[in-house]
Amino acid sequence: MSVVDSYINYVKKEAIERPEKSFGKVVFGFKANKLKTRLLPRREIAKGYQRLEAMMMSLVADALAKEDSYVWGNIFAPAEIMECFGLKTLSVECLSCYMTGYHLEDHFIDYAQDLGIAPTLCSYHKTFLGAVESGVLNTPFYGVTTSLSCDGNLNTFRYLDKKQGVPFTLLDIPYEDDEDSVNYLAHQIKELALQLEKHTGKPFREEKLRTILRTENETREALIEFFDLLKERLYPAELISHLYLMMGVHLLIGTEEFRDQVRFMVEDIKQYPKFQGKKILWVHLLPFYQDTLKAYFNSSGKYQLIPSDIVLDSMERMDEEHPFHSMARKIIHNVYNGSYQNKAKWLQRLAQELHPDAVIHFCHWGCKQASGGSVLLKEAMKEEGIPMLILDGDGIDKRNNHDGQIKTRLEAFLEMLEGEEE
Repeated sequence: MSVVDSYINYVKKEAIERPEKSFGKVVFGFKANKLKTRLLPRREIAKGYQRLEAMMMSLVADALAKEDSYVWGNIFAPAEIMECFGLKTLSVECLSCYMTGYHLEDHFIDYAQDLGIAPTLCSYHKTFLGAVESGVLNTPFYGVTTSLSCDGNLNTFRYLDKKQGVPFTLLDIPYEDDEDSVNYLAHQIKELALQLEKHTGKPFREEKLRTILRTENETREALIEFFDLLKERLYPAELISHLYLMMGVHLLIGTEEFRDQVRFMVEDIKQYPKFQGKKILWVHLLPFYQDTLKAYFNSSGKYQLIPSDIVLDSMERMDEEHPFHSMARKIIHNVYNGSYQNKAKWLQRLAQELHPDAVIHFCHWGCKQASGGSVLLKEAMKEEGIPMLILDGDGIDKRNNHDGQIKTRLEAFLEMLEGEEE
């Protein structure tokens, strides 16, 4: 057994038997992995993804190690506002994924359900709640969430406020795209800034926000160029590489660090050859641990995933002169806001732009939106002549995934793609 595996097993045992003493050990492991990803990167993936992994490990390890340096959020929380106060945003979904590194997701899920948390709640949220309630994860001074797009967001943050005393701001996202809706949400975002002023004791400076939005625009321009190059070039990645890209796009958008990272990826991908295999547009969450999916898509020269909807969910150009209203429009225009029919049409346009050979829609267990909308998306892809596979499973709880079933369906689908070409 390697040193890494021995430490993982040690931390898992500590978290179960002495959870109140395990937080420091969890963070130490994250710090060690941060160094490992910098000094010993995964050579089988592109250098840009190597650097991205190190950046995302640093985000979590450094934030958790420093009290009052971060807030909890959901993945759609406006991280730009927190950045104005020098705060990092750690999303509950991503923290749950990181806890799987210690193979603790099943323990935390069971712990949460034993406390009375509904079994039907999203497993990402149950993992997070179990980690907090068991005493493994320390609590921050504040939380920020949105009503976009998961039903579990508000309930999770209400629960943490009541049980752990973590105050939070809920941004109520309107479905309608009109000026009244934009004004309504812009006012809420401004109130969030005032709340953070109160809780941090630091003044909010609108000029700082304008600078962040300017950097965000530069980052998005680089992202568009990267995605355009990815349509044609091989850029080796692992499933988890796409999770790290999603984290960066949502949690570090507007930072110079992430902008420079994307610019590096733009230049790096130009060094790679044309891609000769099948391009797969992935929709919804990625079960990055799933064995069959890793076998076919990790560092593959035959099948390459192109950015999922959760990476490309908002490509809004920000208006630096009207920052609050611009941020409100960005959130309202997010592809996860509104009906799934709108999302299906958006994905149809995205497919016309990216020219994938196929689409795979992953229906995460407990996510009503994904399961309910998959048929609408399949009809939209049929109009484009693009074959689509619907896979059912769980993005984090391995017990809700059936590898045999996924393997059978995926292999049949890929064989069908190869047969069509022949």
